[in-house]
Amino acid sequence: MKFKRILLKVSGEALIGDKNYGIDPLQLEQYSNEIKEIKRKGVEIAIVIGGGNIFRGIDAEKSGIERVQGDYMGMLATLINCMALQSQLEKIGCDTRLMSGVNIDQVCEPFIRRRAIRHLEKGRIVIFGAGLGKPYFTTDSTASLRAIEIEANVVLKGTRVDGIYTSDPEKDKNAKKFTEISFEDVYKNNLSIMDMTAFTLCKENKLPIIVFDMNKPKNLISIIDGKKIGTLVY
Repeated sequence: MKFKRILLKVSGEALIGDKNYGIDPLQLEQYSNEIKEIKRKGVEIAIVIGGGNIFRGIDAEKSGIERVQGDYMGMLATLINCMALQSQLEKIGCDTRLMSGVNIDQVCEPFIRRRAIRHLEKGRIVIFGAGLGKPYFTTDSTASLRAIEIEANVVLKGTRVDGIYTSDPEKDKNAKKFTEISFEDVYKNNLSIMDMTAFTLCKENKLPIIVFDMNKPKNLISIIDGKKIGTLVY
């Protein structure tokens, strides 16, 4: 598979690296260097980052915080990660734009579809923060919808696991990995890849997903080079 424009979805937890919490500078540096490398190959890049390394809105109720308020807190957590990645990318010479689903004029632009596409066409790396600006939607849903809006060729979902398995490989040693799987088979096997809203958006718009281990060096570059890394959902 060859891609002109991609949407890279990175989980906030993947940014933790060897730390217990927050952002691992070495992990951030690795991501940035690989993103710069695929930019050199002529790929147009948009990025969505989760905020789970800082705060997950879905966990808010457990700590006594009302769900809607917690979701907005989670959106702000994603912006912290986005700003960190933006800073690192610009440090190594990449031209970036940060666009947000929540208006914070001092640090980022509001999301405007036509403007986002224009940034990509001009060779800028576009980072989408603060989710969709609405509670009850995950960053997976943000990634799927933004990918459709900017007419990306694929969603690359970078996680800490090297693909999709029959069960959780961290808990089940006998779990088997899929190299390819259809959207229908994911439904039939009740596999957890994204939340149902995000997954259905990709299915209905025939947008393929590749789930891969973002923390393994060169994996992202190998996918862009056409190698079979992780699991393709088609």
